[in-house]
Amino acid sequence: MRIYFDNAATTPLDPQVFEVMAPMLRDHFGNPSSTHEHGRKVKVQIELARKKVAQLLRCTTGEIVFTSGGTEADNMAIRNSVEDLGITHCITTKIEHHAVLHTLEELAEKGKIKLSFVKMNGQGEVDLKDLEELLQNNARSFVSLMHANNEVGTMIDLVAIGNLVRKYDGIFHSDTVQTIGHFEHDLSVLPVDFITAAAHKFNGPKGTGFLYINKRLKLHPFITGGGQERSMRGGTENVYGMVGLAKALELAYSIMPEKRKKIEAVKQHFIQRLTQEIPGISFNGTSGDLEKSLYTVLNVNFPKVDRPDMLLFQLDLNGISCSGGSACSSGATKGSHVLAEMDRDMDAPAVRFSFGKHNTLEEVDYTIEVLKKIFE
Repeated sequence: MRIYFDNAATTPLDPQVFEVMAPMLRDHFGNPSSTHEHGRKVKVQIELARKKVAQLLRCTTGEIVFTSGGTEADNMAIRNSVEDLGITHCITTKIEHHAVLHTLEELAEKGKIKLSFVKMNGQGEVDLKDLEELLQNNARSFVSLMHANNEVGTMIDLVAIGNLVRKYDGIFHSDTVQTIGHFEHDLSVLPVDFITAAAHKFNGPKGTGFLYINKRLKLHPFITGGGQERSMRGGTENVYGMVGLAKALELAYSIMPEKRKKIEAVKQHFIQRLTQEIPGISFNGTSGDLEKSLYTVLNVNFPKVDRPDMLLFQLDLNGISCSGGSACSSGATKGSHVLAEMDRDMDAPAVRFSFGKHNTLEEVDYTIEVLKKIFE
């Protein structure tokens, strides 16, 4: 038996997504920049994919730029804002994804921006009063706050924060990589300037994502070259990735209510069984609260053991794939920068279980039995 509880790292490709990608790999090989029929057919598929994404998110096609994934999209939003919009002050938290955090820290080290960190409570929730003070004291700030934390599931209120940023003439970027495909995002009303996505987080292909750029902003190319992606990102397009992303997002929206209900049932069952069967556990961030957290993520503190680094290994040996933090940090010797900011015992091992549409209650029960043997 092999159980996959690491859906926040990546999700399995949906067979229906593969079906629409295969012809783009096998038959429609033309370069979309070519003017002949082979190229035109492929170009049409790109624009149909862009149109589908824009329709689902309720924005215009010109506001969607396809990228290689969430990391590139985050970099594009941040670096272009500093270069093109005259941004000199940025606000973020210390628990952002490294695609955001390291980019902002690099810009600060080079003297291009002043960087401020908004205060948080022990669960990683943003202090809105402190955020407003930072906005008041720094004209036209760039604010980057992730919609849902990839490790502990803590979420922000996009509307409340977006309205606050606009009140002070700021620019609001949210890394929505963990929530696109899991929540509806109506960009016709959301007060955001940039959001990001990676297809592999919602059963699409790896290596493709997008950046939403609010049409009120005028930016220069992020990658110069052949003028692809409406001159924002040069380079021959990842056509099959774009087509696959659009199909995956369409499928995600078509089953979103029932998928969420199913995953929430799995997560709730996991919380109940852990609480009943494993004494001394606790939950990181807001992940143990279904009402306040990303429903796909549960981050658990387990009782202290002699070799906390062996817990993931033991689970893996028993057929359970999960994570100690974000997959982007796999192989790193440092512990989780997110958990380091939480009110928790850093000597207690923490495991992130993250759920997808294929997970079942039976898989939870098996995992609990394995954990009971480990901690007995």
